[in-house]
Amino acid sequence: MRYKILIVDDSYINRELLKEMLKDEYDILEAENGKKALKMIEHKEQIDGILLDLIMPEINGFGVIEELSKKGIMKKVPVMIISSEISAENENICFKYGVFDFIGRPFKTSIVRKRVQNMINIYVYKNHLEQQVQEQTAVLRKAYEKLEKQKERVEKLNKDILDMLGTIVEFRNLESGEHIMRVKGYTKILAEKFKELYPEYNLTDEMIDNIVEASALHDLGKISIPDKILLKPGRLTKEEFEYMKLHTVKGCELIQAVNLEQSEELKQICYDIIRYHHERYDGKGYPDGLKGDEIPVSAQLVSLADVYDALINERCYKDAFSNEKAFNMIMNGECGTFSPKLLETFKQVRDKFERFAIEERK
Repeated sequence: MRYKILIVDDSYINRELLKEMLKDEYDILEAENGKKALKMIEHKEQIDGILLDLIMPEINGFGVIEELSKKGIMKKVPVMIISSEISAENENICFKYGVFDFIGRPFKTSIVRKRVQNMINIYVYKNHLEQQVQEQTAVLRKAYEKLEKQKERVEKLNKDILDMLGTIVEFRNLESGEHIMRVKGYTKILAEKFKELYPEYNLTDEMIDNIVEASALHDLGKISIPDKILLKPGRLTKEEFEYMKLHTVKGCELIQAVNLEQSEELKQICYDIIRYHHERYDGKGYPDGLKGDEIPVSAQLVSLADVYDALINERCYKDAFSNEKAFNMIMNGECGTFSPKLLETFKQVRDKFERFAIEERK
């Protein structure tokens, strides 16, 4: 491949001299002033290097390199100054615009050829590397977009699995699937405010989304509870209640058997919520008697959301309480002890809880 060199000089003799030195290795283009050179550069498909005089009519060499620099052409096409007007000041100006090198007059054939060869080789290699980077970037971008689409499909599949399991629990429990949606709503409200008030817990938006989705499975273990206990309309005996409490452990066994693709974090959050949503801050909960922040924050959030929804809705064993009564019962510890930070959060989102409850009843 023969590269094209544009010689820009108002002196016919200088152009001929340079042309004679370079014609064996390069195709030569000529311009007698800066204005013509800029038009040629704009319309020519390929120019691989420019030899540019500084002192010319119409537009001088400084004007040419300023224009080429503005358009970003000098990043792709190298410019070498050919002039007898080479001074420290001129060199500083030219280098500022990105000129590759200088050749002073009188021209020496060996020097001209070698410097032009170096200029072309360096820029060809540089442009080749940039092209490779662009091609690799395009490949990586496509791969990233593909992975993002796969991630979205996996996340949707995981979400559908959780919703399906949660719905099974609700049907098994003879309750409508609306309970799941309400617990999700309360959990989201609570978690977003908790994140704002207590950044030390390092909750992220992604974690909150996972907690909200996983909240649907808090009672997954009830699938394994016999009907005579699960659906009993009155108060459970001590033995029945002890068996009912096993739903936390049995739910963990079930979730560990579920294949949630590429989401160990989501699976861990599901496990924590299922096992620990009946733990209480004072250590009097079950199944493990965890105390304080030994209880995962995900389980604490879902626990309060679940208790609130259970209080304000009718169940087979109780009537519905008013929103105000439910709020006071939770704040006063009548439903077990919750974290002071969680109660403060609950207090601040009380209005949002009540508005959400009204909307869900419509």
